[in-house]
Amino acid sequence: MDGDTLYPIGTMAERTGLSVKTIRFYADTGVVPPTTHSPAGYRLYDDDALARLQLVRTLRELGIDLPAIRQVLDRKLTVPEVAAAHADALEFQISSLRVRRTVLRAIAERGSTPEEMELMHKLVELSDAEKRRLITEFVEDTFGGTDANPEFVDLIRSAMPELPEDPEPAQVRAWVELAELTRDPDFRASVRRMAEYQAAQRAEGDTTGLHHELTELVRERVGRALAAGTAPSSAAARPIVDELSAAYATTFGRSDDAELRNWLLTRLDVAGDPRAERYWQLLSIINGWPVPPTLGPVFEWFGAALRAS
Repeated sequence: MDGDTLYPIGTMAERTGLSVKTIRFYADTGVVPPTTHSPAGYRLYDDDALARLQLVRTLRELGIDLPAIRQVLDRKLTVPEVAAAHADALEFQISSLRVRRTVLRAIAERGSTPEEMELMHKLVELSDAEKRRLITEFVEDTFGGTDANPEFVDLIRSAMPELPEDPEPAQVRAWVELAELTRDPDFRASVRRMAEYQAAQRAEGDTTGLHHELTELVRERVGRALAAGTAPSSAAARPIVDELSAAYATTFGRSDDAELRNWLLTRLDVAGDPRAERYWQLLSIINGWPVPPTLGPVFEWFGAALRAS
C-alpha cells in the first residue's frame, strides 16, 4: 500500500468497520481529522489516519472514553497506561455488579419489601471502612467506659465483618441482619447490661478470661443429657449439675454451695439473650467462618437444672 495513497470516507468505513457517520463525528470533533480534502471538498484519509481510526475503534470497543483516547493519540498517554487505568475501573465495576447481583438474589429469596430492598442495597454498598465503623460504634456504645472482661472486649473489637467481593446471598442477608441488630436499641441495652455485669464481677476480684474449656465442658455434658432426653428436674440431672457446679467453683475460686448456684443463675440470665449468640453466628456467615453451634438449649437446660437442684 503506497504511503501517498488517499482514501475517501466510504473506503475508510469499509476498512475500519466504522460507519461513515462515526468517521465524520471523529473528524468534526478533532479525534481523527481527515488528512486533506479533495478539490470538491470531500474528506480524504491516508494510511496514518487509517491506523488511528482502527486504534480508536479498538479502544472504544474496550470501553475507553474519548478524552482518554485523545490523550493516547496526542501521545500524552501510552496505550498500556490507558489500558491499566481502564482495567482498574472495570475491576471496580465488576465488583459492584457482583454485589448488586447478589443483593437482587437475596431480595428475591427473602421476598423483601421496597423499604427492605433500599436498606439492603445501602448497607451492602457501604465501604469496608464504613462497615467497620458501624461495628466499632456498636462496641463503643455497649462496652465503652466499662471495665468489662478485657479478653472479650478485645475479641469483639477485632472480629469485624469482611463481606467478600462476590458474596453469596446468605452472606448479604447475614450482613443486613447484623447491621440491623447492632442498631437495635434494645439489643444494645442488653449487651450494655452484660458489659456492666462483667465490670462488676471484675470489681469483686474476677480476673478470669474467656472460659472456653468451661463452656466446652457444659456443652459436652448437657449435650449428652439433651440427646438422652434427660429432664433437668430429674434425678439423673443432679450429677451433671454437681459436676458443672464444681467446675465453675474451681475456675472462679469460689465455694461450691447454694450461693454459687444462685450466682450461676444470675450469670446465665445476664448472658442468656439469644441475640448475642446470633451476633456471632451472623459474623461467621459473613466472614465464611465455621458457624458455631447454638448453645441456647444447652444453657436453658443447665439453668432449669440448677433451679431444680
